[in-house]
Amino acid sequence: MSQKKEGKEKVPNPVLSLEEIEKAKGLSAKPPSKPRRLLTAEKKFDLFLESCRSPGRVGKILRREGLYHTDLARIRAVVEEGALAALRSTRPGKKKKPSVPAEAHEALLTEKEELEKALASLAMENQALKKVWRGGSRGR
Repeated sequence: MSQKKEGKEKVPNPVLSLEEIEKAKGLSAKPPSKPRRLLTAEKKFDLFLESCRSPGRVGKILRREGLYHTDLARIRAVVEEGALAALRSTRPGKKKKPSVPAEAHEALLTEKEELEKALASLAMENQALKKVWRGGSRGR
């Protein structure tokens, strides 16, 4: 019998009481933290420009915005990548003229011919009006 008693030790009850649950919640609950502030791209770029303009006051800027030096380093890296990508996209040399579709080219040529004809008729009218205004031909 002594062996049976030794084997039957008190086993903790797997079901917790309400008090024990509340006690466990109180110990493990973290205090609510301040929500993280999200900066817009414009604000990040303004911070970058401000830090470049006054390099001696970077610490003051970071404290004011609640940022760390690594945050500013990441912003600088992104700005540098964007600037390099923009510079790589433009190639040196003459710019190529955009190609115009054949139909649009033909339409523009016909419009040009019509405008030249209208200009020629207006020039002839202008010459006739000048003669009338000056009193006709002077060779009489």
